[in-house]
Amino acid sequence: MKAIGFNQPRAIDDIHALEDIQLDLPSPGPRDLLVSVQAISVNPIDTKLRQRPLEQPGYRVLGFDAAGIVEAVGSEVENFKAGDRVWYAGSAQRQGSNAQYQCVDERLVSRKPDSLGMQEAAALPLTALTAWEALEDQLGFRPGECQGKTLLIIGGAGGVGSIAIQLAARYFGLTVIATAGREQSANWCDAMGAHHLVDYRQPLQPQLDAISDGQMDGIFVTQNLDDYWQAACQAVAPLGGICAIVDARGPLDLNPLKPKSARFSWEFMFTRPLFGRRMQQQGDRLAELATLVDKGVIQTTVSEGLGPINANNLKEAHRRLESGSTIGKLVLAGWE
Repeated sequence: MKAIGFNQPRAIDDIHALEDIQLDLPSPGPRDLLVSVQAISVNPIDTKLRQRPLEQPGYRVLGFDAAGIVEAVGSEVENFKAGDRVWYAGSAQRQGSNAQYQCVDERLVSRKPDSLGMQEAAALPLTALTAWEALEDQLGFRPGECQGKTLLIIGGAGGVGSIAIQLAARYFGLTVIATAGREQSANWCDAMGAHHLVDYRQPLQPQLDAISDGQMDGIFVTQNLDDYWQAACQAVAPLGGICAIVDARGPLDLNPLKPKSARFSWEFMFTRPLFGRRMQQQGDRLAELATLVDKGVIQTTVSEGLGPINANNLKEAHRRLESGSTIGKLVLAGWE
């Protein structure tokens, strides 16, 4: 089968950074689905893993968002059959979705929304699960029980921020404030459903004070935590919480949170498959997300399609992500 992989870390402009390769067709385990991958999207974790040394010889296949068609199922699979049209984010411990066929545990999968094509569907799983887990599991918000509560999303126009705005505002019922810089980013956040926008290039607290009392019940940091840690500690409300998804460059001083009894937590979408904990929750949430999409509550976050799935187009996606200026999600669909 066709796949795109790498065999050692290289800069994205290196001709061998990502290569078109041929691999054997994988065989599904007892709880696996063998999926014919129709579309993928690219996430920052792809670019980070591409720059890490491999633990064993051979080619690593990246990719953690996919929409496709079930080709075969393992002996213990109960909820899917060949021909089902599915979406998922998968596991960081297995070969990824940048291949014509991929094996994925059925507990991490759901049927994709009927109202979305493969390309539009592939944009959502990883970022939606990240945002949902951050909002509910880490920050403690409950859908429909958030009236009068405020959420600050730092990095509103990125892939995670785009879906976090929608889930927080349209499903959880939070008042959402999002950071943006460029006019294009601000317009995108507005379209996603943000109630207020603040300019991250300016001090945040005066802008937040002008919107409300300046104290946020939750703060979701989707960009470099070190750059916003002090501002987040100042803006978080007493008994509120801060959640982040990007590694800190150094130790964090948690002492400013003590007088407020505020909490800090990490969100890592791959924790459940990594440790085998409550994996079915991800499949269940993707199923609920599919329902929200088909009802028109949530929309896809595709910003651009880059063409078929091959090494050249995938390198372009990595290059754009590494520039730090992408909006929404970049997707690839189909094979040549």
